[in-house]
Amino acid sequence: MKMSLLLPLSALLFAAPAHAQTASKPANPPPPSSLACGVLKAESSKTGSLSTWTVSSPSGKSTETGVLKSGPRFECLDGAVLTVEFTSTAGHSFFDAYFPDGTNIGYGRQQIDRRNARIVLPIQAKARIAAPYRGAFDYHCKLNMPADPISPAMRAECAF
Repeated sequence: MKMSLLLPLSALLFAAPAHAQTASKPANPPPPSSLACGVLKAESSKTGSLSTWTVSSPSGKSTETGVLKSGPRFECLDGAVLTVEFTSTAGHSFFDAYFPDGTNIGYGRQQIDRRNARIVLPIQAKARIAAPYRGAFDYHCKLNMPADPISPAMRAECAF
């Protein structure tokens, strides 16, 4: 009698792992390790805990290396502006935007918002971006500093 109970029980125990094994997709797919955005190109690689990424533009190459908590994550805006976001192991997040004319701007991630699938930069950034690329972003008026004040005319252009 004991043997007859043991046999179905052992069949269940050995079958259980087979039922639990299902193919699943990762919750968040890994970011691309390279991205072409108009004349700009970004590439990243990881060796152990060290991440390296390079942004190439007509004016040259910029390479950074670091131990990251996340990223670098590349995005192409309006087919011309390349953005790079990453978070250091210390928890500091950074945002850089590279433009086809060879310029770039960077901010701590706390100064950047995302609304309606658009990146929202401080209004002060607008003057630092060449006119053809300003439309790739929206702008906010949250970063009002004595050294870089927001004029009433600028305030009229803020999303919030």
